[in-house]
Amino acid sequence: MHSTGVRALARANIRQQRGGFAAMFVAVFCAALLTCALGVLFESGIRGGVESHRYAGADVIIGGPQTLEVREDVDQPYVERALLPAIAVSELAGLPGVRAAIADMSVPLTTDTGATLDAHGWSSAALAPYTLTAGRAPEAPDEVVVTGDAAPGARIMLRHGGIGSEYTVVGVAGAPTPEPTDRAGTVLVSDARIGQLWPHGDQVTTIGLLAEDGVDASTLAARARAQLAGHDVRTYTGDARGDVEYLDAGAARNELIMLCGSFAGLAILIAMFVVASTLSLSIQQRRREFALLRAMGATPGQVHRLIGSEVLLVAGIAAVLGVWPGFAVAGVLRAQFTEAGVLPSDFALAYGPVPALVGVALALATARIAAAIAARRPARLDPTEALRESAVEPGTIGRGRLVTGLAFAAGGLATSVLPAFLPGQAALAGAGSSAVLLVISVALLGPRLVSAAVARLGGPMRRSSSPALALAAANTGARARRLAAAITPLALAIAIASVQLFTQSTISGAAGDQSRRGLTADLVVTGAAGLSPATVDEIASNPAVREANPITRSQALYTSDSGDAPTTKPYPVQGIDPRASASTLDLDVREGDLTRLTDGTVALSLDAVFDMGTDMGETVPLRLGDGTLITPTVVATYGRGLGFGDVTLPAGQVRAHTTDAMADVLLVTAQPGRVDELRESLEATPGVAVADRAEFASAGEDERRTQSWVSIVALAVLLGYLAVAVVNTLVLATAERGREFALLRLVGASHRQVRSMMRVESVIVVSVAAVVGSLIALPPLAGIAGAVSGRPIPNISPVTYGAIIAATVVLGLVAIAIPTHAALRQDPVEAIGTRE
Repeated sequence: MHSTGVRALARANIRQQRGGFAAMFVAVFCAALLTCALGVLFESGIRGGVESHRYAGADVIIGGPQTLEVREDVDQPYVERALLPAIAVSELAGLPGVRAAIADMSVPLTTDTGATLDAHGWSSAALAPYTLTAGRAPEAPDEVVVTGDAAPGARIMLRHGGIGSEYTVVGVAGAPTPEPTDRAGTVLVSDARIGQLWPHGDQVTTIGLLAEDGVDASTLAARARAQLAGHDVRTYTGDARGDVEYLDAGAARNELIMLCGSFAGLAILIAMFVVASTLSLSIQQRRREFALLRAMGATPGQVHRLIGSEVLLVAGIAAVLGVWPGFAVAGVLRAQFTEAGVLPSDFALAYGPVPALVGVALALATARIAAAIAARRPARLDPTEALRESAVEPGTIGRGRLVTGLAFAAGGLATSVLPAFLPGQAALAGAGSSAVLLVISVALLGPRLVSAAVARLGGPMRRSSSPALALAAANTGARARRLAAAITPLALAIAIASVQLFTQSTISGAAGDQSRRGLTADLVVTGAAGLSPATVDEIASNPAVREANPITRSQALYTSDSGDAPTTKPYPVQGIDPRASASTLDLDVREGDLTRLTDGTVALSLDAVFDMGTDMGETVPLRLGDGTLITPTVVATYGRGLGFGDVTLPAGQVRAHTTDAMADVLLVTAQPGRVDELRESLEATPGVAVADRAEFASAGEDERRTQSWVSIVALAVLLGYLAVAVVNTLVLATAERGREFALLRLVGASHRQVRSMMRVESVIVVSVAAVVGSLIALPPLAGIAGAVSGRPIPNISPVTYGAIIAATVVLGLVAIAIPTHAALRQDPVEAIGTRE
């Protein structure tokens, strides 16, 4: 056959084999949709952002570097504000083309209702620009201009870190761009007052430049960089101004990239598996057709070209149509991630053609590779052997497939036990990847596993007096490949759902257990926007307080020294008062002493020690939350890093390098017998909230559940695709048995007996899938549990596990029952004469 003949035959086959090609169409369509949706999110992690509000009127914003540039990898964002020296304002004010250089400083204030406001100096109002709609500008320290609903002359209480001050509203201001509704509101105080509240001395948050008429922003930005060449600064213009105004925009982009990166591999693997599985089953059902082609003289190359042409024709249309709904799915995911707190509500996705092109290309490449693999057997068979296999399904798998499957199984089991030999994130990642290896192994060894399972079940069924049981036993024993094609996607759904969900619950449970065991303080005090040093001192001076330990949380970046390809990882940081830790905090110290913790020293968790390749007495390079590089000496190691953070530093050092310079929580131990008295006293203190150890631990678990919701949302998308694939495969596998059902009815089987046979087969399919899927999930979950808790016992919710099994069972039963019912509605005489 020449190429024109191959294409003509391919088109004719598509018209005649609509059922099989429809299944392939659905698989490729969903693969393109999923890939495009993830591509949009990934591109948004590079180009997405938040529209500027307070800096919308400035031509150029000067700020410190808010990311650490990582060679050949995604830049790591700093979670705290990198500040600028105040002297830079005067240096920029004299630049040609600068009409005004204005410093901005931001301080969080809270109302008595718990609402958070961003306070700024009145001079920075020009950067929005805010203009008065009523009243006048603030002049005295107790005067304020608001941007919300308040009338001049009103008195309001605003608190800074718990310390309250009463202000008089002297004006109301508005800006050209609407204030974001889900963000902290803005209040404007006098420049003198913002200087009193500002905790960072002679530094400022940002500097805004207003250009003279005729000077464009890019030219002015270049002049500013040249003027400040001795300082590490960045310039922001246009849409980029939102990045420096809202630090969470950069963090959100990085989170999207990391999230898409972690799920993209799994999603692509599932897509390839589903497309390959559907193609393999479709081609297997056409074995008589390919046998006849081989017997008539078709060469292996012609069979390959025929299958490839068919696949490209169907997959090309499916992929092009599939990417368009992918953009809508990306929008749905964005809404869910916003609800989970991963993305700001005003974060805008970046929509472009690249995700669609990648989705089409990847779907087509996957389909073509799957077609080449699926075509190997019908193309290479001897014509006589091909005719024989067209009537009787081969009972074994090839030696190469067997060896490959066993190799993947061995690799999956080996990586699942890594935590028994190695601590740290590497062992945790290895245990998690074992599920992927085991899934591939089951896909390759499926017919062998099914044959073994049926051999154990088939004996009693064959000896049964029930015709349905006997027929089901005969069918499952003779059609192991077909049964494996139905079982594998169900087992894959159970395994992936179990590993993803119970990994989160296992890690969360271990973190919660460490927090409960390590928190020894009687009470925990928090503030709506943190606790200022003055508030901490006021509480510590209470006569009923024995010890008060202010905890400040942040993040540090560690870059490994690995030659040409260094890697940078973020680690959670806590700042503590080592003198007050003995009675408030138990980090399970393994070596060293926390009392030695001073500026220039650090305590690390055992996992961090292993990951960083360091030890007691050695120095480690760390970048604090604002990018400041320190090289502290390790003076202690501890075991409860999952519950409290992997890096522990002195509280003052951490607080000085945070945006707001506040303590996040205050751990308080009462004098003997005075807990109730102290709690009553603290609860009467305005601006703070008080909880005991159990209440605080419960709140922490709620926060961890919220964080795990992100993974659940992404997992739901994958499982939704997998559910479509399961139904697709089972319907295809069942619908092609119309001639078989007709033959059974012609030889005397009743409708009821055929349906009973199929119900028995369905039960076998879902039962084997449940067992295999659970067995796939168990090794990685045990390994992850060992990595985080030291015991290979994962935290599995019986209700959740039961729901996974029940949903999969119902899906499998319905997907088999519906095509069976449709096939039995046909007249058996007509059905027996239809083309296979």
